[in-house]
Amino acid sequence: MNYILFDGPSRNNLLPFTFTRPVADIRVGILTIREKWETFLGSTTTTITEDYLSEKFPMVEMEENVMINGAYLPTAELVEMVKSLKENQAIFKGEDVIAFFTKETQDDIDFDTFEAIEFDKDIIEIENTWDIFSKNGEAIQQDFILLKEDRNSQAIPESNNIIAPENIFIEEGAKLEFATLNASAGPIYIGKNAEIMEGSIIRGPFALCESATVKLGAKIYGPTTVGPHSKVGGEVSNSVIFGYSNKGHDGFLGNSVLGEWCNLGADTNNSNLKNNYTEVRLWDYETEGFAKTGLQFCGLMMGDHSKCGINTMFNTGTVVGVSANIFGSGFPRNFVPSFSWGGSSGFTTYLTKKAFEVSKVVMARRKIEFTEQDQAILEYVFEETKKYRRD
Repeated sequence: MNYILFDGPSRNNLLPFTFTRPVADIRVGILTIREKWETFLGSTTTTITEDYLSEKFPMVEMEENVMINGAYLPTAELVEMVKSLKENQAIFKGEDVIAFFTKETQDDIDFDTFEAIEFDKDIIEIENTWDIFSKNGEAIQQDFILLKEDRNSQAIPESNNIIAPENIFIEEGAKLEFATLNASAGPIYIGKNAEIMEGSIIRGPFALCESATVKLGAKIYGPTTVGPHSKVGGEVSNSVIFGYSNKGHDGFLGNSVLGEWCNLGADTNNSNLKNNYTEVRLWDYETEGFAKTGLQFCGLMMGDHSKCGINTMFNTGTVVGVSANIFGSGFPRNFVPSFSWGGSSGFTTYLTKKAFEVSKVVMARRKIEFTEQDQAILEYVFEETKKYRRD
């Protein structure tokens, strides 16, 4: 069977992270949503997404296709239902479509002609940016069970201080010495070739993905995920950091999400609680205003390729777009548009030529090419977000 993940109605609610990727390529828990589905299905997937992303994330359509909403995280029960779908059957959760079997193109779908199958079990849906960190603990637990099934952990080196070792899984090549790991409140997963340096204190649920690093003396509260090849230091609480991003120094990051290729300067801090303890509001790209989150704790949402200088201070509920460069004293405003350059004293436009030069250097350090596809995506984002910038 040919499985295709589609963005669905949550896509705009997940900006700025979906400016540069389909919904299915968001990381929550240990794996991305796509990696979860492919592991369960035992099959590769392709994508229906925005036209400007489709060259990098193409769709392969065959005579028979099962379309899956990329905002939903798979469970064993749901996957069995998906695998059992017949032509013109669709699985619903309330009024939302989770998956459907079709021989037609996406544009021709009329769900009134489909047999509706209700999925009535609990399931995680990533509808908003803050779901990425607020639902991360449950997602780590699910991925931990999935990844350790019928497998044995590497031995935990004796120099470490361990609580609940049965909830710790270490992949081949991982290094950790003289660290404290407390997995009594949730599992701790340490990926292939990852490293936890000496003096670090980690409380689960926690996921350190492949080739990621926890720096000396870091303090990490779960549920937190550090994506592949990322580096973290200082204090981190209930946050998700995608791949190839760095928070390498002291400073606090809490109830936050960082995209890929981000860098936080030394002693960067974010607020995750307002002084008056009221509900946090976040920038909403759909309404082009600030919207309620229902959360008391909510920190920083930073899109891919964005960076900030040393001692940067982010207010509660700050949204930073793609490829922004923030520096200087004081608090920048709590919505920083994509391709902005500046800080609390004001912003100018970060021109694409300069931004691309930096991206090429940053990615080359990790032996990854900044491709023409990457450039075309960022050029589109630059034009799409022009209305938010004020020079």
